[in-house]
Formats: sequence, C-alpha cells, structure tokens
Amino acid sequence: MFEAKAFFPFESLAADLVPHAAEGDDGSHDLAHILRVFKNAMRIHADEGGNGKILAAAVLLHDCVAVEKSSPLRSKASALAAEKASGILQALGWAADAIASVAHAITAHSFSANIAPETVEARILQDADRLDAIGMMGAARCFYIGGRMGSGLYDPFDPAAENRTLDDRRYVIDHFQTKLFKLADGFQTAAGRKLAAERDKRLRDFLAAFMDEI
Repeated sequence: MFEAKAFFPFESLAADLVPHAAEGDDGSHDLAHILRVFKNAMRIHADEGGNGKILAAAVLLHDCVAVEKSSPLRSKASALAAEKASGILQALGWAADAIASVAHAITAHSFSANIAPETVEARILQDADRLDAIGMMGAARCFYIGGRMGSGLYDPFDPAAENRTLDDRRYVIDHFQTKLFKLADGFQTAAGRKLAAERDKRLRDFLAAFMDEI
C-alpha cells in the first residue's frame, strides 16, 4: 500500500507522481527501488543542497519508462523517461525551466546513457540511484535481474574468469567485475562518495564470501 508520508517532506508531490513512477513488473525498478533512491537522495541533499522539489520530482519519475536490461533501447531509457516526465509535469502546471531541470537530472542519471550531470540535483540523483546498485541491495538486484534474463549464477569451472572472457549476460557473478565494482569511483558528490565507499566494501565482502562457498 502506498504511503505518501514515506516521501516526507514531499508527500503532496509523491501523491501526484507515484501513480506514474513505475511501469511493468521489474522488481528491481519498482516503487521500493524508487523509495530507496529517494531516501538516498534526501540524505545526500542534506549535505549537498540543491532544490529539493526538483530533486524529489526527478527521483519519483526517473524510472517512469520501463526498458529491460537486455533491450537494445536500454541506453535510451533515461531519455524516454525524461520525455514522459516532462509531459506529466507540464500537465500538473510546472514551469518550463523547472521541467527542464527535472528532465536533465533524469536523463543524466543513467549509467548506460553516459551523460554528464550538470546540476546539483542531477549529480545527487545519479549518486542516489547508483547507491542502490552497490552494497547488499546491489547484490540482490544483480541476481534478480540475472534471473529475469535467464543467466546462470557463475561458470562452475572458472567462476573468477581466470581463463575466459567475462560475460555478465551468461553469468550473473561476472557483472560484479564488469560494472558494479566500477561504480564507486564515479560518484559525483562528497556525501555520495562516502556512502559509496561503505557499500562498495560490503559488495566486495559479499563476493569474497560467495566465492568461498563455491
């Protein structure tokens, strides 16, 4: 059940935007993900500043278009979400400059889009979203997405890819090396970098424990 109070102090905004926030059945980009990103963003915002309403709207709508990880349109997902978000905010009577700020933050948040965030709000959203891709939650989402894509957990004969090329579409555990362990170095804010360092260590500890069990 949706509870607007979870999005304090932007309960009213959440009530307007949550109905548009997620589509499809991807449990790694659902309302729970959006709420975690919101909490991350508010935590960073407290240190880094920026326009809270712009940031909250960007968080709430950053995944409003669902594109599977395996889709050829994946790199365009954030641009599609920004376009849809702009229409939603326009219908709610938002000013053009505020809509543009939200749209930029949404477009730039995506790793696959490879667009540099140019505003405080965009930097915070990118960091907040990437925090949910590392640490224990990042590990959980990685395995969940691998299951959706039909990937195996690991190569039983060479799990660490010592004598083969990493292939994260075939083996879930390869995604730690191909992407997840690279994320902590790209955080945009000081507050985000501090949180990322903690979660990156958890992720590396998880992989070490996983490898020990196989």
